[in-house]
Amino acid sequence: MSGALKPGRARPARWLAFSLLALAAAWLVLAISIVTYAGKDAGGNADAAIVLGAAVSDTVPSPVFEARLRHARDLYLQRRVRLIVVTGGRGPGDALSEGDAGRQWLIRQGVPADSVLAETRSRTTIQNLAFARPLLDARRAETVLIVSDPLHMRRAMVVAARQGLNADPSPTPSSRYRSAKTQAPFLLRETWFLAQYIVIGQ
Repeated sequence: MSGALKPGRARPARWLAFSLLALAAAWLVLAISIVTYAGKDAGGNADAAIVLGAAVSDTVPSPVFEARLRHARDLYLQRRVRLIVVTGGRGPGDALSEGDAGRQWLIRQGVPADSVLAETRSRTTIQNLAFARPLLDARRAETVLIVSDPLHMRRAMVVAARQGLNADPSPTPSSRYRSAKTQAPFLLRETWFLAQYIVIGQ
């Protein structure tokens, strides 16, 4: 048959098909792990909460960032943490870093200034947690709750574990990513970033 693959060509084609299926399966497993982990909340107490950075508009936290800050405030008011570390550097055109804008927001919401620290250099989740570490050590905070959006929590906890943080998840109870239209791109992005971090650590 003219359309049949020759034996020498069939084997590479089968290996390619197998590889693509394996990659698709691995991608699906990661995506499922992100979704199933999203609602996991340790429910306990810790020395500090680390709020992972999100966008700021000039000096005002974005709705996504504000939801994280509000959850951290509630953790403090419920006495589940004694310290909040807000993370995130300054984006182009912004007057304040995410850390500073978040700290100001929390203070306006009634959290004592001495209980809120700002990390102002980080641009990624990996940096958020790494740069928060010296602030935690200075205040002798040994246990932490990681605060972020539910779909972000799986990757954040993998990063925290690799960095040696004694951390538990505390996702926001509500998220700006509610509809399938907004959740699908977020999930795809998180799956890619988690796969990249697992493979190359970045």
